[in-house]
Amino acid sequence: MPKKKTALTIEERLQQALVPAEEQPYEVPENWVWVRLGAVCYASKEKSNDFSNEIKYIGLEHLEKDKGIVGFSSADKVKSTKNAFQEGQILYGRLRPYLNKHDIASFSGVCSTDILVFEASVLVANVLVDKFFNLPFFIEYVVANSKGINLPRVSEKTILNTTFPLPPLSEQQRIVERIEELFAKLDEAKERLQEVAERFAVRKAAILHKAFTGELTKQWRRENGVSDESWEEKKLEEVCSKITDGTHNSPTNSLSGEYMYVTAKNIKDTGIDLSNITYVTKEVHKEIYSRCDVIYGDVLYIKDGATAGIATINTLKEEFSMLSSVALIRTDLKLAKNEFVKDYLNYRKKEILKNISGSAITRLTLSKIKDILVPLPTLPEQHEIVRLIDDLLARERSAQQATEQALASIDLMKKSILARAFRGELGTNKASEASALELLKQVLAEN
Repeated sequence: MPKKKTALTIEERLQQALVPAEEQPYEVPENWVWVRLGAVCYASKEKSNDFSNEIKYIGLEHLEKDKGIVGFSSADKVKSTKNAFQEGQILYGRLRPYLNKHDIASFSGVCSTDILVFEASVLVANVLVDKFFNLPFFIEYVVANSKGINLPRVSEKTILNTTFPLPPLSEQQRIVERIEELFAKLDEAKERLQEVAERFAVRKAAILHKAFTGELTKQWRRENGVSDESWEEKKLEEVCSKITDGTHNSPTNSLSGEYMYVTAKNIKDTGIDLSNITYVTKEVHKEIYSRCDVIYGDVLYIKDGATAGIATINTLKEEFSMLSSVALIRTDLKLAKNEFVKDYLNYRKKEILKNISGSAITRLTLSKIKDILVPLPTLPEQHEIVRLIDDLLARERSAQQATEQALASIDLMKKSILARAFRGELGTNKASEASALELLKQVLAEN
């Protein structure tokens, strides 16, 4: 007969709950204590096969990073065993892409088995555990310890084995209140910054509208004796010496070779992105270049796919090959400035794309590109328009970058606040309060 397992003594249970000094990530206040998360929190094992359409279902798609639970569907949509959860419990996505997606449930329901359900004990508040899940050192731990090749998952055992800095109960409440107070101020600042960021697109559109309706250079025309009636509307092919595209074949390309191979993914409205460039051999390039001999200053225009309608200027002086998803537009410099055409194409992107064709692969054909109507001022005015656009948009980009940096700093500040909170550095800890260790011993003695 197998021997019956003897119950652990309080001392043995305490030893299991506490984290040895050598495994403690950092020092905490004296009245705090490092424990295994499983000593103060447990995973719910409740399952459900209820397919009622009245029961709310949470899938991984309903959890978003930094936002938590963003929606739900009906349980009748998922005909399989699900985890049951209660209002107030923590839902945690265990699949690696979702390892920072979690929230406290505001209602009861069922969820995917790829969502773990946690409930804190009397020793800790659920909201504190939920905030702990955002700590970088915890995220690094679960990522490093998730198992699987295609879809790595972290187990509840792994999560409950993590080290957790346990403050006294009253300090936990103060920490949560302080975090939420500071986060509220940061969220308010973030909302204002996001409003500013969203207005950049509006201001850019306004600048381009003024440029191509003649308003931006109205004063310039007066000062230079140019008539307001000097603008002419011409088809793009009438002001270009060449309009073509890259190869319609699918040449072998690799991360090494003699000539760069530019496709739609490399074209941005700010220039050519070479971060993910591939290459073709000299023989392949020779064949492509005979059709599409791109030179410095040409307009490159995406004509196929999801990013169709983006135009940029080629600033590369070396030869390269190009796929048919990108068109080459070379203006007759006696009639039009390449930068003027590039700016106009970006300005009219939405209207131009109304002429796009195809279903599986959408594209602007070369004939439709050639038929694009361009309002054309004199060459000197084109130069002035391009100069003003570059100057005004440069200022906008500078302001936008400052806003983006401020937004990034808010996220960094939140991480810093969380780190300080779980180190006892928010100025809320009271050394005179009873140690969390004493409460832990008391709870173990009662259970």
